[in-house]
Amino acid sequence: MLRLKAASAAWQTPDFDKALAAELKAAGTGHPDLRRALQQGLSRSSHVADAPIGVSLLAAQGAGDRIQVRATILYAGIIAGCSCADDPTPVDSLPEACELVLSIDRRTGETRIELGRD
Repeated sequence: MLRLKAASAAWQTPDFDKALAAELKAAGTGHPDLRRALQQGLSRSSHVADAPIGVSLLAAQGAGDRIQVRATILYAGIIAGCSCADDPTPVDSLPEACELVLSIDRRTGETRIELGRD
């Protein structure tokens, strides 16, 4: 499970946005929970690329023992070819963006991630 301990510790301080963005960027597409959510958010490609992500906080509010966050994640996706030796498909990345809803436990930093629904 993704743990955002620095963000939960920085809740209700001026550093919350920076702490959240830094932890999400550090986890990146290599974290299985974050990668799974980003995979669901793809709109132009078929697989999440192993590339840095960008984070833009949209909203955050306290709800009981949890912090509810909506954030836009900017990342890259690829269209995977057949991986044959003579496959002419170049492996270029395409820009992707999706909205995620993060539910952070204030005490432990354990975070549930869902794809934002409009």
